[in-house]
Amino acid sequence: MACRQKIGLFCTALALSLLCGCSSIASEASNYTWGWHILNPLQDKGASNLRFLTSGLVDTVLVSVCAIALSVCVGLLVAVAGLSKRPGLKLMSRVYVEVFRAIPLLVLLLWVFYGLPVIIGLQLGVFVTGVLAMALSDSAFEAEIFRAGIESVPSGQIEAAKALGLPWALQMRLVVIPQAVKVILPALGNQFVYVLKMSSLISVIGLSELTRKANELNVNEYRPLEIYTLLVVEYLALILLVSYGVRQLERKLSTPH
Repeated sequence: MACRQKIGLFCTALALSLLCGCSSIASEASNYTWGWHILNPLQDKGASNLRFLTSGLVDTVLVSVCAIALSVCVGLLVAVAGLSKRPGLKLMSRVYVEVFRAIPLLVLLLWVFYGLPVIIGLQLGVFVTGVLAMALSDSAFEAEIFRAGIESVPSGQIEAAKALGLPWALQMRLVVIPQAVKVILPALGNQFVYVLKMSSLISVIGLSELTRKANELNVNEYRPLEIYTLLVVEYLALILLVSYGVRQLERKLSTPH
């Protein structure tokens, strides 16, 4: 009975502390004075701040496109190696996928930026570091996507290509890969969205993309809610645009010619 009373008192005290904390937060929220004027395009300062924030758009898009292009190429090679009949290639593919899929992107980004100069004396720029780290991380997922897509191609298609006398490289390029891409296109689109969102992590090493610009402006204006709300809108617009493009491409590829 005494134990139950102690538990009851503890739960009551915990509930009261949570209620006090919520009331304190609500009080602060009610006293908050909005400062959207810092982003008002009709004012000189607001227009200048908007130009500063959106100036990171080019780096965000460019680093994402380069990373996804490189990761698709590497992922396809790793997937093909994983489907090889040679045990050595299959083992290398599996090790690559498991290693880079397990390392958090932020950790890999910091390791590439700070580790390579120590190990091999190679200091990469922040843009190249971001592309390389994101490509290595994403290519492990791309490899699994491609592997599943290639395995989904009916074996009869491959046998027909062999019967036509096509060498293995042409079988993959003309028969297998085009059919696999139709199947895995939604997954590839999801990975592009993932890379686009993860590009915000490159701000920690100094790339002047959208998140870095928002952080720098917040230091000067100290209006985090307004500035990061606009940052959310910027990423939302980018991702909706990419999703729309992927859906249009899916519809085009699914239309019989």
